[in-house]
Amino acid sequence: MNELVYTHLTPELAAQCADLEQRSFPTADPDELLSEDDIAAYAETFPEGFIVCLDGDLVVGQGAGILLDFDFDNIQHTIVDITGEHQCGNHDPNGDWYYGTDIAVDPEYRRLGIGSTLYGMRKDLVRRLGKKGIIAGGHPHGFPNYKDHMTIHEYLAAVSEGRLYDATLSFQLHHGFKIEGALENYLTDEATDNWSALIVWRNPDAA
Repeated sequence: MNELVYTHLTPELAAQCADLEQRSFPTADPDELLSEDDIAAYAETFPEGFIVCLDGDLVVGQGAGILLDFDFDNIQHTIVDITGEHQCGNHDPNGDWYYGTDIAVDPEYRRLGIGSTLYGMRKDLVRRLGKKGIIAGGHPHGFPNYKDHMTIHEYLAAVSEGRLYDATLSFQLHHGFKIEGALENYLTDEATDNWSALIVWRNPDAA
């Protein structure tokens, strides 16, 4: 393994990023994941918001997002509806929030700190741009093991309170996010019955 390098998205990396996306979310509907065309659109729309981790010339991690405004009084949304065409069409440079649309790490490169670095770089971007924070739909990775006897709301409460460990959400909580609701039919995923968690990190430097 070479020294890992972090950079912003370029059009030349789109095909590799799309392949990583498909391999990282095997139970999701492929049509709702980022495609090569979607990622190429990101490279034109907001490359600064799409961070890529490289091992040499190989894409091994990525974290994508756009800027937009968000109504916390009406939190229900799907990933496709809120992000627009190519999952970046609703990018608004004047938006108050960085909406995280994607984070993925190659299975062979997990537990090397890539995810933590990507989260840290997103926070740095938000601080630099003076935005209010980061919003995302968090994948309830462990919910399929509990859904026969717990509602999604009960599961998210247990994870939030530390009574249950979730490989994805607990990691995000460790990085300062809070679970602020359940998103119904957020992303087609039979394993989780299409549920996601609304996770929010609020920029402590924001007014």
